[in-house]
Amino acid sequence: MNQFIDFLQKIIFRHRYLVLTKFLILTVFFAYQASQIKLDAGFTKNIPLQHSYMQTYLKYADEFGGANRVLISVCNQSGEIYQAEFFTQLKQIHDQLFFIEGVDRSQVTSLYSPSVRFTEIVEDGFAGGPVVSSDFDNSPASLQRVKRNVDKAGQVGKLVSNNSQCAMLTAVLLELNPISGQPIDPILIANKLEQDIRGKYQSDLYSIHIIGFAKIVGDVAAGAKDVAVFFAIAILITAGLVYLFCRSFRLMLFPILCSVIAMIWKIGILKTLGYGIDPMSILLPFLIFAIGVSHGVQMLNVINKQVHQGKSSKQAAEIGFKQLFLPGFIALVSDCIGFLTILSIDIGIIQELAIAASIGVGVVILTNLILLPVAISFLNIKTSDKAKLAIQQQDVWVEKIWQKLLCFCQPKVAVGIVIASFIIFGLGLKGAQELKIGDLHSGAPVLHEHSQYNQDTFSIVNHYEIGVDVLSVIAETKADGCTSFEIMNRIDQFQWLLSKHDSVQSSVSLASIAKIITSGYNEGNLKWRVIPQDSRSLAQSVSRVPTSSGLLNTDCSAMPIILFLKDHKAETIDSIIQLIETNQADYESDELKFKLASGPVGVMAATNQAVAQAQIPMMIYVYSAVFVLCLISFKSIKATIAVILPLFVVSTLAQALMAQFEIGLTVYTLPVIALGVGIGVDYGIYIVSSLAIYLRQGESLNNAFKSALIERGSAVIFTGLTLAIGVSTWFFSALKFQLDMGILLTFMFVVNMLAAIIVLPALCRLFWWRK
Repeated sequence: MNQFIDFLQKIIFRHRYLVLTKFLILTVFFAYQASQIKLDAGFTKNIPLQHSYMQTYLKYADEFGGANRVLISVCNQSGEIYQAEFFTQLKQIHDQLFFIEGVDRSQVTSLYSPSVRFTEIVEDGFAGGPVVSSDFDNSPASLQRVKRNVDKAGQVGKLVSNNSQCAMLTAVLLELNPISGQPIDPILIANKLEQDIRGKYQSDLYSIHIIGFAKIVGDVAAGAKDVAVFFAIAILITAGLVYLFCRSFRLMLFPILCSVIAMIWKIGILKTLGYGIDPMSILLPFLIFAIGVSHGVQMLNVINKQVHQGKSSKQAAEIGFKQLFLPGFIALVSDCIGFLTILSIDIGIIQELAIAASIGVGVVILTNLILLPVAISFLNIKTSDKAKLAIQQQDVWVEKIWQKLLCFCQPKVAVGIVIASFIIFGLGLKGAQELKIGDLHSGAPVLHEHSQYNQDTFSIVNHYEIGVDVLSVIAETKADGCTSFEIMNRIDQFQWLLSKHDSVQSSVSLASIAKIITSGYNEGNLKWRVIPQDSRSLAQSVSRVPTSSGLLNTDCSAMPIILFLKDHKAETIDSIIQLIETNQADYESDELKFKLASGPVGVMAATNQAVAQAQIPMMIYVYSAVFVLCLISFKSIKATIAVILPLFVVSTLAQALMAQFEIGLTVYTLPVIALGVGIGVDYGIYIVSSLAIYLRQGESLNNAFKSALIERGSAVIFTGLTLAIGVSTWFFSALKFQLDMGILLTFMFVVNMLAAIIVLPALCRLFWWRK
């Protein structure tokens, strides 16, 4: 391997002009490609399409409506909605929503929709019609007639708020444009909703509240503009600290510049491959920058020391390349394979994240292990006497610190550290058991509670009975199954059981509506609010329910039980899903099966289960990849375990931290654990690779560790603290999920660094007790 690296070094530095030229050309190309990339968000990317729940959801999405919905509440600040001006406003908003590109026009619902009808009992039987009739003219008489029709249609708490001050509009969004066949851009829809509806119609008299997946994505994309500001701040902080580390402005520029180039290449390659950037993975470029800085500082550390020992820039760069290419390559390949393991998770956004992270890490191999030393080799570095004196004083100071920290290699101290680590691990493991799968707060967890979206959510929840968290259980049966008393009775009984659950606000199904209609055929007598046992009477009742109601399909072979939940917290979803799965067999028959699930909560339930199922296998894959590559690199089980054990402890503590800060394990937080392992393994590999060299030369463990820590440890501490300071600025982000990522990454940067310089030496002392 050493011979191969020597050969590679000679080839690269012999043709360094050509190498630099090629990097320049590729950077220009990828910079152009990166400038063309667009935000790419899609509803189906966020769900596990192969999950059984999602197969049911996709099967009936066209008939019963998908989970990708938009809800708009229009509230009258001066009183009830039954005013001419309000209905004029409502009609304009209905028409505006109807014509927004990407909206399924057949499923736009409001009081003005012809499908929103009332039915009443009269002397001759039944009478009914649209809630807002075709001759509605905004006159006081028409408005009072609409008010009566709303009550008759049972729309209070649904399309009209409980206090009659707000009216609801709903729409289902398409995935593909039916004309062009291209995916619908949810960010564009979100902008349209803001500009064409809230921007046009909100005033002191009328407030507009808009929620839905597209709106969440739009708000995240709007907040993502701040990400660029935080990224620039992080680069400036990192640059300043790198300057203090190397005491050279020109040297400081190179690891920063190479890491920025790696980020540009990653984005450019994604565009070239046909990918976009999802707003939810917008933080990934900074992680690539962080990994690049981590390896760049190690390279800069070696080169800087060689220059101050009298070597020329070219000689120092060649030595840096020889010393660090192999451990850097192993560390980055470990990162890359670790990221690729999360491809096993059947959720589009996570798979895209895995591909993007792997590409980014692969690029860092080129930019920070090859381009960086080659570029520095062209510098004519001359250190002033004052700078030399400062560096010498810094080296003496650093050596004294490491001399004191060598106590971690003393047998008694090492045993104490390992025992303490096991105790901390046990506490972390206990805390990690409290980690929840899914969202832990009402509203959109990626946004702050005070955000416009979450305030809109709370307003809608408070004003309406139906809520915004809907779960549908599909009753599958034979054709015309709705005319069978046995089938309808089982559906009704199962609905009754589910409606008693504490998390269910209300429920509706064809069976419950059929009972109301049957009562209507019998003068509204409540004693007749039952499922008719006679198939002809039952057919008469269900025939009055149109398929546009979403309560049955065209041949009545599928009927959803729609549950309106109080929220979508993890425990709420888990409890209702467990109730359904535990009891559904008791209500099924040869002709009737209940299938989960549809509606927004059905999507969340499937996603939470996919995350839960992927959590342990993902960590096994990540650690297996790191184990194999470390074993190949060090050819030592002991060295490999010494690198991996601290990482495992830190991962467990990170999960305990998530539980403590009420950060749920979701599609967006799951990959962070793997990313943290990928960044943390770099520290251990650099230190152990240097340690192994000194041990093979016959050094005692104390002396070998002292040399390794002086050579690599200072850069490890510097990198960990620098990156932690950079991401700590995310605490002030307008996006809640960026704040959460800032907490997790700051913790993992710092604690992985501490584990590398405290726990790693103690483990090595135990493993090489006599050395």
